[in-house]
Amino acid sequence: MNEILYLLMPFSYSCPMAGRISDKGQVTIPKKIRDAMGMRPGDLVEFTVREGELIGRRRAPEIPWAEVYGMLKTDKTTDELMRELRGDPLW
Repeated sequence: MNEILYLLMPFSYSCPMAGRISDKGQVTIPKKIRDAMGMRPGDLVEFTVREGELIGRRRAPEIPWAEVYGMLKTDKTTDELMRELRGDPLW
């Protein structure tokens, strides 16, 4: 299948840019679009279909601290931990 895919962008060019779908279902986003959107390798792209159009959007990055939140098990308060890390004497 070699259909042409058009991506909607928050900006426009005088002529549409297209990418071809490979046999594996992959699409190369044109460099001008990647640069304008600040997209880098590894970024997530979210796809939706609305009124017969395929819309590709750059997905917001995940919050890194969410993965480790709650992993530290301690009986100390935040103030105690901060004093310990800073080297402040305990009051």
